[in-house]
Amino acid sequence: MFENLNEKLERAFKVLKGQGQITEINVAETTKEIRRALLDADVNYKTAKDFTDRVKAKALGQNVLTAISPGQLLTKITHDELAELMGGQSAGMNMSGNPTVVLMSGLQGSGKTTFSGKLANYIRKKGKRPLLVACDVYRPAAIDQLETLGKQLNIPVFSERENKNPVSIAQNAIAHAKQHGFTAVIVDTAGRLAIDEQMMQEIANVKKAISPQETLFVVDAMTGQDAVNTAKAFNERLNIDGVVLTKLDGDARGGAALSIRSVVDKPIKFIGTGEKMEALDEFHPDRMAGRILGMGDVVSLVERAQEQFDEKAARELNKKIAKDQFGFDDFLEQIGQIKKMGNMKDLMGMIPGVGKAIKNIDIPDDAFKGIEAIIQSMTPVERKNPSVINGSRRTRLAKGSGRGIEEVNKLMKQFEEMRKMMRMMGDKTKMQNMMRQMQQMQGMRR
Repeated sequence: MFENLNEKLERAFKVLKGQGQITEINVAETTKEIRRALLDADVNYKTAKDFTDRVKAKALGQNVLTAISPGQLLTKITHDELAELMGGQSAGMNMSGNPTVVLMSGLQGSGKTTFSGKLANYIRKKGKRPLLVACDVYRPAAIDQLETLGKQLNIPVFSERENKNPVSIAQNAIAHAKQHGFTAVIVDTAGRLAIDEQMMQEIANVKKAISPQETLFVVDAMTGQDAVNTAKAFNERLNIDGVVLTKLDGDARGGAALSIRSVVDKPIKFIGTGEKMEALDEFHPDRMAGRILGMGDVVSLVERAQEQFDEKAARELNKKIAKDQFGFDDFLEQIGQIKKMGNMKDLMGMIPGVGKAIKNIDIPDDAFKGIEAIIQSMTPVERKNPSVINGSRRTRLAKGSGRGIEEVNKLMKQFEEMRKMMRMMGDKTKMQNMMRQMQQMQGMRR
């Protein structure tokens, strides 16, 4: 997402490349290109015009310091204005109430049910005990879908298959939650292919009956301005508390993310970046502005890594590294943690400068598939003590995993290099010697 917008904004800033100062002429030319880029990304016309007018007003009259170029200054102004356009500060979620009640709304196909599961997983990590509630009594297999997600996450699902009244189902679910110690209730409601009076009245009745702490509107980011218009209609009827953008990992132009706050005046609270239950991020306008401008998003990358971080497991791993006992089982566990962090291309795109470099490279989600197949073909002894894997064992691993012998040899070589690096990192004396040698080499170059 945002790749096309990023390219066009880069072209816009090139207008100022080599310019010694900011003038009304070159700023006007640059902001015209910025407006065109926003409109191509399906941003609301008034929003795009107001945005570029603000950028232009801030840029004119600015003194360009010798340390930065006019292009860099305008990039900074554009970044700050993009962040402000999307809300300025992250909105956060209202977790008050016992239980905390969250009402999900949106059209059919927006990813509402999947997001309900992701949100339950997110809330559990915050220390709550969630209950999912199936209030979609119309769509075939809607209850089955929610129950499948519940089993996958080990989170209970409340449903009443014979009851066709969403209001009473929601009320009964909250009573059940209070009785059984659940501290959060997520109510998944029915959607339609388009807005209609029956759906709106039904969800309004549910909201009135359960008085939720949060009413979230879930929308498919790939629908562009239609998403903004639908959000506006739902807000007028339900007075929503926030918006959730799903499918940001798809080929979305980004117009919804950039327009919703200014048009609907409600914050984007979460973004979905994949099908996995962990592929959910809190929305931070400043970080998203950085990603749009190709600056990466290291903070979100670190936060995703920390979510998968197990302090006790990390201590055990450090002990193994210190004793030179790091094996393929440990390696497989590390791969699993990386996979839980989300889509590989999305993760790499968070690293400054990398997103542009890999934009035309296909990085499949199963990038570790070959490595996992080879490791899973190993015996327990081979996984624990890789040094026993000789030529004949490597041939067996290649046949067992369906991979070439070259792949097995490459994995073994890379794994041994990684172990050496880990041993060095764990040996303070070796690390100090290596740093000293590097400093001496730098001195020689001077």
